[in-house]
Amino acid sequence: MENLPHNLPQSPSLLSKLAALVVTLVLLGLALVFSVVVLTVVLAAGAIALGYFWWRTRELRKQLRDNPPGGTVIEGEVIQSEIIRGEVIEGEVNRKNVAEDGK
Repeated sequence: MENLPHNLPQSPSLLSKLAALVVTLVLLGLALVFSVVVLTVVLAAGAIALGYFWWRTRELRKQLRDNPPGGTVIEGEVIQSEIIRGEVIEGEVNRKNVAEDGK
């Protein structure tokens, strides 16, 4: 126990406290700048993705304007390689099966 130092740690000087404050403020400023840059990049990427999606779907939107959903199906219309005969009710096809002998 005799070899252990008995002096208490000294409190930091005013200069070291000021240096710590300056370093802290600089780090906070850098963090703020970094977060603004990251937010700007994310917003720009989102705007580019939204613009690309809008551009790629413009033809589909035009078709939907010209032919709104819920339109009527015309007798004899071909849907998915199948000729529609009968009535279409809520997207279902009701057909009358006619036996081969005509009954």
